[in-house]
Amino acid sequence: MLQFFKYVLATLVGITVFIFASFFILVGIGSMLSSEEKVVIEEKSVLKLDLNKAIQEVGVENPFADIGGPFGDNENAVGLKDIIEALKSAQKDDNIKGIYLKTEGPEAGWATLEEIRNQLVEFKKSKKFIVTYGESYSEKGYYIASVADKIYLNPAGGLEWNGLSAEYSFFKGTFDKLEIKPLVFRVGEFKSAIEMFSRKDMSDSSKKQSVELITAINDNFLKNISASRKIPVAELKGLADSLAVDNPKAALKYKFVTNLGYQDELESYLKRDLKVEEKKKIAYVGVDKYLKGGSKVDDGDFNKRIGVLVAEGEITSGDGSDESIGSDKFVKELKAIRENDKIKAIVIRINSPGGSALASDVMWREIQITAKKKPVIASMSDVAASGGYYMAMGCDKIVAQPNTITGSIGIFGLIFNVSDFMNNKLGVTFDGVGTSPHADWPTATREMTEFEKSMIQKGVNEGYETFTKKAAAGRKMSVEKLKSLAQGRVWSGVEAKQNGLVDVLGGVDDAIRIAAKAAKLNEGDYRVRYYPEKKKPFEELFTKVMGDNEEKATTKALGELAPYAKMYKKLMNMGGTQTRMPFKLVIR
Repeated sequence: MLQFFKYVLATLVGITVFIFASFFILVGIGSMLSSEEKVVIEEKSVLKLDLNKAIQEVGVENPFADIGGPFGDNENAVGLKDIIEALKSAQKDDNIKGIYLKTEGPEAGWATLEEIRNQLVEFKKSKKFIVTYGESYSEKGYYIASVADKIYLNPAGGLEWNGLSAEYSFFKGTFDKLEIKPLVFRVGEFKSAIEMFSRKDMSDSSKKQSVELITAINDNFLKNISASRKIPVAELKGLADSLAVDNPKAALKYKFVTNLGYQDELESYLKRDLKVEEKKKIAYVGVDKYLKGGSKVDDGDFNKRIGVLVAEGEITSGDGSDESIGSDKFVKELKAIRENDKIKAIVIRINSPGGSALASDVMWREIQITAKKKPVIASMSDVAASGGYYMAMGCDKIVAQPNTITGSIGIFGLIFNVSDFMNNKLGVTFDGVGTSPHADWPTATREMTEFEKSMIQKGVNEGYETFTKKAAAGRKMSVEKLKSLAQGRVWSGVEAKQNGLVDVLGGVDDAIRIAAKAAKLNEGDYRVRYYPEKKKPFEELFTKVMGDNEEKATTKALGELAPYAKMYKKLMNMGGTQTRMPFKLVIR
């Protein structure tokens, strides 16, 4: 028997050594791949911009993405920063003759798409071409595609043109069946983040703000497409209402696309335009490859920098994660930037629906301290609402895109009473002792008294007063006026600019220019650096692989129910006082 265990132990050790050896061999291969010589961009090259994937503020590079293997499915995550940089460089690069867009269904918010679209419009000033081919286009995809000179649609494909919509999920019925009682404490008529627990449908106030929000975003959407395609806005609205663009021939008839054809037909067109022989391949170059070999935008003085601090995800206390904003990590990063004498001004790039009220206040305080030493400008991305707005209001100026989702100045508290669920469904009961009548308060395992509930509501009310007073001071308006814009109401960037919650409509480049001007820096005389510093490819890969293992296991076990399990996990993290917008708002 002892000999048997020795063999088993030896086998386990061998397997472990093999796994680690394989990993480090892959790391070595990846290192060699990532240290390749500079890419040479051929003449008559075409920048291939693939937007049919998730787009985040800063990209992630996986050195194994192109070679497959056990880590090959962790694809490169394309970064908005990289896309914009590549477009700026390509505009001036004589070797790049044009852009081929792949934009059937981008996974990005509307403000991110606005940044990309605006840069494509700027690119067109170079008189270089932009072409796109799609088997089908979602409305988000078409928003980008509409800037192209040639828009090819597969003859058997389709184009979505039926207006924008926003849908919410409600869990009251689920909690009723499980005998779980959500106890909600809120301030603000429009603080609809909690309606998912207390209702089975939208309240009138929630429906009102949602209609106004998507209408504002839709107006911007139609206005820009109208300018690009020379189709009147009224006609675009009528076509959506009547579902008239119901097939490729209709898309061609109404001038949404320029050609019905296949990808090979588009490539034949490109070869003729580029004067490339039919038998030869077009020299396509992707964003990652181009940035390694393309002529980058000129840098200015090394000792004069604008620091762009990216804050993306839900707001939590502690260090957070790659998908959240941890207040401790944010404060540490901002303090380091503040104390770096080479950094003359700061842009806080915010893409967050909010989260912990305490963590939001901690970060606001650090922004206030920093603003006394250097100019600090807020740049809002897709969402900068509730806790995200809390961060922005501490800055000197706030810049947002017309279709940014912002505001939601409100606060709520949430506790789940699970006593009936545990008792009636699982047979678990609770009992205990304490040194005072409220020693276990707040609690999820018994019904709280009205007095105990009132104390929680009191804390929420005080939190709302703090939020609104600080917001009013930051926006230099009376508390009364600020409260008329608050109550948890969500606004588009356009509406927020009109009511004084935002100063300027624009993107991150506009925020950088404002920061530079505030620091008395001349254009071209400074460098822009993004923080936190981008992880090395293997740090990013290791983090992603370890995180993906749990997610993949959940998906495999639960199948189509996996997204709901993920949502449930987030629900359980929403306990305590929160400054966040409606749980998940997807406008499509």
